[in-house]
Amino acid sequence: MNKFLILILSLFLTSCAHSDWRTADRSSANIAPLPAETKEAIVHVYVARTFNWHKYLAVHSWVAFKEKDAKEYMVYHVIGWRTRNGGESVLGKKDIPDRKWFGSIPELITDIRGKKAEAAIPRVKAAIQSYKYQNSYRLYPGPNSNSFVSHIIRNVDELQVELPPNAVGKDWLNGGKLFAMSESGTGVQVSIFGLLGVTLGLAEGIEINVLGLSFGVDILSPAIKLPAVGRLGFKDAPVFKD
Repeated sequence: MNKFLILILSLFLTSCAHSDWRTADRSSANIAPLPAETKEAIVHVYVARTFNWHKYLAVHSWVAFKEKDAKEYMVYHVIGWRTRNGGESVLGKKDIPDRKWFGSIPELITDIRGKKAEAAIPRVKAAIQSYKYQNSYRLYPGPNSNSFVSHIIRNVDELQVELPPNAVGKDWLNGGKLFAMSESGTGVQVSIFGLLGVTLGLAEGIEINVLGLSFGVDILSPAIKLPAVGRLGFKDAPVFKD
């Protein structure tokens, strides 16, 4: 047991010692199509392991979209350090949609294109504007980057996806509400400030949130959901196919 703890501590210290955000890889992961290669509208949601030692515990999420015939993507996410000097936590700008998150390769969890994306983009923009924590950030239990993306997912019917269980902060409901539809819109959720709650849904299955940590079982896309680890089983998929 002592050897195991020493190993974990060594990995933690090594990660901290060799992590420097200024030199971390922020290049494209070559997931998103180049605007020059496709004219159709696109909406993407990405997750990637967070930076430094946090990567062992959680993921960071963001939304990217390209309107029809647009030559660039718009990328939106929450950046905590921006609030230290009174700045806005929500950052939106023209950018590479699938940048590695300081060395971590992102995973595309939803890919919407064409007419469906055209319909979704105005709703994404409206959801961004209705997020109530534009000037605040809290790593745990939220509101944070995952709370922001979760809010967008909940308000854009076309997305039909949920964030993975290691997206800490996803259960913080916008405005501190106690009750809401689940992220996918196929169920219901009760959450006490992201610290304690239950989610039941066709897409989500059963999820229990204890102190911001999510445990659950996905039935339709069979998988066990665990904090830090994420999904163990089949890849998540929308309940309703186009």
